[in-house]
Amino acid sequence: MRVLFTTQAGAGTFHPLVPLAHALTAAGHEVAFACSRPFCVTVEAAGFRAYPAGFDAAGRSLPDFLPEIRGMAVDEQNDYIYQRWFAGITAEAMVPDLLALARSWCPDVLVRDTTEFGGCVAAEVLGLPHASVRSSSLASAYARRHVVREPLERLRTAHGLASDPDMAMLFRYLHLAFEPPGFRPPGEPAAPTAHLLRPVATDPDGDEAVPAWVGQLRRQPTVYVTLGTVPEWNRVSGLFPTILAALRDEPLNVIATVGRNQDPAAFGPQPPHVRIERYIPQRLLLPYCNLMIAHGGFNTVLGALSAGVPLVILPVSADQPMNARSCATLGVAKVVGPEDRTPATIREAVREVLDDAGYRQRARRLVAAIQTLPGPEHGVALLERLATERRPLPAAR
Repeated sequence: MRVLFTTQAGAGTFHPLVPLAHALTAAGHEVAFACSRPFCVTVEAAGFRAYPAGFDAAGRSLPDFLPEIRGMAVDEQNDYIYQRWFAGITAEAMVPDLLALARSWCPDVLVRDTTEFGGCVAAEVLGLPHASVRSSSLASAYARRHVVREPLERLRTAHGLASDPDMAMLFRYLHLAFEPPGFRPPGEPAAPTAHLLRPVATDPDGDEAVPAWVGQLRRQPTVYVTLGTVPEWNRVSGLFPTILAALRDEPLNVIATVGRNQDPAAFGPQPPHVRIERYIPQRLLLPYCNLMIAHGGFNTVLGALSAGVPLVILPVSADQPMNARSCATLGVAKVVGPEDRTPATIREAVREVLDDAGYRQRARRLVAAIQTLPGPEHGVALLERLATERRPLPAAR
């Protein structure tokens, strides 16, 4: 079986695909990725074949293309970006490249991250069965599928497809959700083809490891601070300094990773119990940690929950508020909103989560629940069925 993956150019959209791609390869199937030309380097470094396809941002950021998003409220901005960028600019560029690639590489099934909409349009033009893998909570929410209806209807029409007013296309055949049980917000419907799978850590380890000093920390709680891998989140004005100010006098070990795009020295001198690094593999660091302070990105949150580490979440944008609410509902996180972000409120949230054993107990129970889910190999079996049967695979009820 040949499986063609399509992804946006970012760690947050690529990493959820990696465990499934590895499992397919281990089962003897051929795998390739289609993504923007610069991102092919990242895909190839992870061990996969990559074909350039779609929009090349040439190092520019989203506001360079959509300057009007500056100053928008978060919910308005999210919908606008999904309509204009994900279902508009990048999808329009991706479809013709995928059509040409699929006709030469001849995949049996196409798998996309849920923010990459060109993949499902191209698959329907070609008559290929297609699947989605959960990435952003916004794009993976079945109830929100109509947000992108207008641009995708135009794209379908441009490529000779019939109207799909209910946007059934997005989850038509199979949706694979690597997420903890109960993570979907209460009352939110699941896609009819959604199958829950066990989350798998996808840190790109390479030669990187946990620094030796991590194993020599004082015998006191260790707090890990991260705002993820997206440069824009790491540069949110004042957020890292506010967190560091909150914790500099606390009896804690503090490890902050500020991203490869920032110099730790720029944050000035720190007390001995505070260490600032550009990057440490999260999967390897979390076993040493008692608490994570994070922005609420899906992959970041997933890493903490899979390791049984409770959180303090400071959501910034995108799907982060949704992920924060899910964690709060599960009782594994304290959320500090934008209006409350002072050193005092962050410090109080950290003390609450560390002092209340219930947070860690619930996080550990969630780990046990995660371990009951089938792994990526079940996703492989479903894709094998999809390639053979070429019909929707409804979720078990």
